[in-house]
Amino acid sequence: MEETAYELVLEAGSKGILQSDLWKKLGVNSREGSRIAVKLESKGLARRVKELYKGRWTYRLYANKEEETPITWNTLNDCPCFTCITITRCGAAQPISPIKCQKLTNWIQKQIMDF
Repeated sequence: MEETAYELVLEAGSKGILQSDLWKKLGVNSREGSRIAVKLESKGLARRVKELYKGRWTYRLYANKEEETPITWNTLNDCPCFTCITITRCGAAQPISPIKCQKLTNWIQKQIMDF
C-alpha cells in the first residue's frame, strides 16, 4: 500500500497531493491514510506540508525524490578513474587522492557543464 501511495505522490509532481485525495485514491479511511503518509515521511520518501484547504487544516504531500536523474553506465562514460594506472594507490589516506586529482576534477566539471 505504501508503494502505491508513493507512486501517487510522485505522479502529483511539483504541485503535490492533498492527504485526503491520497486516501480516496487508495480506498482507505483517514486514519489509515494518515499512517501511510507518516510512514512515507519517516522513510524520507515524502514531506508533509500543513495547508489550509477549504477552511480546514490538512497536509499536502510532496515527493522528496522528485525528478531524479538516474545514474546509468552512460553517466560514467570517460571517468578517468576506470583507466587510471595509479588507482591502487588512490584513496583518502593514500599518496594519491581523488580530492587532489586534476583529471577527476576536470571530468566532474565537464559533467556539470554538460548537464
